[in-house]
Amino acid sequence: MQSAFMRAVNALMAALRVAAGVMLVASVGINFVNIVGRYVFSVSITWAEEAMLFLMIGCVFLGAGPVGYLGRHIRMDVVVLALPPRARRFFEIFSDLVTILTCVMLAIFAWPVVSMLAELNERSDTANIPLAIPQSALPLGLLLMAFLIAVRLIVRGPGRADIGPHQDADH
Repeated sequence: MQSAFMRAVNALMAALRVAAGVMLVASVGINFVNIVGRYVFSVSITWAEEAMLFLMIGCVFLGAGPVGYLGRHIRMDVVVLALPPRARRFFEIFSDLVTILTCVMLAIFAWPVVSMLAELNERSDTANIPLAIPQSALPLGLLLMAFLIAVRLIVRGPGRADIGPHQDADH
């Protein structure tokens, strides 16, 4: 049962990485086409800036889940790493729980804004993209990050998932 669950989690993380990568490549592609259009043909794409911004927002928030699972998100852990193993484990668990709570609370606070944008059919100025779409990346990405950190915490324990329990994080 756990192996099927972990296969699903790994598939989710792979899908999130692919989605984030596609968004990044699309953003770079739009930028490249816009640069060529502007400097070679003296014509720029009016909606390029908005589209690139929304793609980068999606890239960051959808890519946050796998980063959180691996424990590679930004943390102030200089003092924690200097602690003895038992105290370090306590603070790593505490840090993961605070991160999960923060992600869930931010998603809860963000969702009414996304709902309002969808209800009012608010759209971006030049690209005419429904604003609920890029704005939904924030609560969705945060909830996925919270979920994947919780999975790592339950399945692997605290700390980084890409190193073994007996390896030092600096090596």
